[in-house]
Amino acid sequence: MADIKSLLQDESTAIVDVRSPMEFAQEHLPGAINIPVDEVPYRIAEFEAMPAKTILLYCRSGARSGMATSMLHQAGLKHAVNGGGISTLLLVLH
Repeated sequence: MADIKSLLQDESTAIVDVRSPMEFAQEHLPGAINIPVDEVPYRIAEFEAMPAKTILLYCRSGARSGMATSMLHQAGLKHAVNGGGISTLLLVLH
């Protein structure tokens, strides 16, 4: 599988921030959409409708994005990847 930097730079990757809307408003990755982790089970259809080759999920530390990745895998979306914490991803981008 491609490394995280490649996924972040690939225009076919959907980037999903699973933190709260308040956290998202304070800072988020360019092009990210916000679907809080507690809403993931109810919004599976949105993930299924994404034309992305890969869905990269992230949060503050990687814990919530790990939970969301597991939920998506259980729903059959095997192309979901836990990107970890936002601070690490921001470092990777620069």
